Amino acid sequence: MRNSTITTFILLGLTDDPQLQILLLIFLFLTYMLSISGNMTIIFLILLDSHLKTAMYYFLQNFSILEISFTSACIPRYLYNIVTGDKVITYNACASQVFFTDLFGITEFFLLAAMSYDRYVAICKPLHYVTIMSSMVCRRLVFCCWVAGLFIIIPPLSLGLELEFCDSNTIDHFICDASPLLKISCSNTWYLEQTVTICAVLTFLTTLMCVVLSYICIIKTILGFPSAQQKKKAFSTCSSHMIVISITYGSCIFIYIKPSAKDSAAVNKGVTLLTTSIAPVLNPFIYTLRNKQVKQAFNNSIERILIFSKKK
Repeated sequence: MRNSTITTFILLGLTDDPQLQILLLIFLFLTYMLSISGNMTIIFLILLDSHLKTAMYYFLQNFSILEISFTSACIPRYLYNIVTGDKVITYNACASQVFFTDLFGITEFFLLAAMSYDRYVAICKPLHYVTIMSSMVCRRLVFCCWVAGLFIIIPPLSLGLELEFCDSNTIDHFICDASPLLKISCSNTWYLEQTVTICAVLTFLTTLMCVVLSYICIIKTILGFPSAQQKKKAFSTCSSHMIVISITYGSCIFIYIKPSAKDSAAVNKGVTLLTTSIAPVLNPFIYTLRNKQVKQAFNNSIERILIFSKKK
């Protein structure tokens, strides 16, 4: 995003209506605080509880870190814009927001694929689970997720930094995003659009293939279980992950499967709001409400806090 004359952008946000802005401020502030507190609770529970030292919870902990990072890269800035009325964002801040939101978002897809593999090993190879999903393997998988996300984002980001902006610096969005930036650029964006599409499709198909193949094997294995109780328990361990996958991939389809970046970003605003504010709130509850071990760890932590406060 190179230009000597334009050093700032103006983020139009979601609405100019003062009453709607107040409602948005309250809603986004509450969802952001719930997201941070919910995901931080998961992180600390997994750190402190010895019963949650398995591969599944290690991935869940890293997923929560990603959720906090992703929503923090978008929502606080928009809350500041609503409160102060200052819609201006500097070129560097805008470029940084594009980088971090895309990096966290792409890494999340690869982490979900790694979590699918973890569920495959747990159900299809339970006797070898501890050996296959050792702490070293888990750390390497998470590291590879971050590296893959970085490699996917580098080509379009390198091209994006060469964009020129001649007349308009008004971004029709509440965050700096690739589509509205391409819309206001006076450069030829065709090549960059194709690069973005290729990288998005590559990420989507690669991770989706891992997820689908894992769950095909999982479902085949579960259907071969002799008792209905075993089947129910096995499906229950995967249900939370499948719900989160459905939300994440469904949102991705709405955001990226479109004819051109020059089209209206109205639909994308709503879906981006879902992925940046609502999904990070839902995911901790989706994982914890259906997980007896996490609920037990939470109850144990509350009991320890109460006992400590009484002694004090």
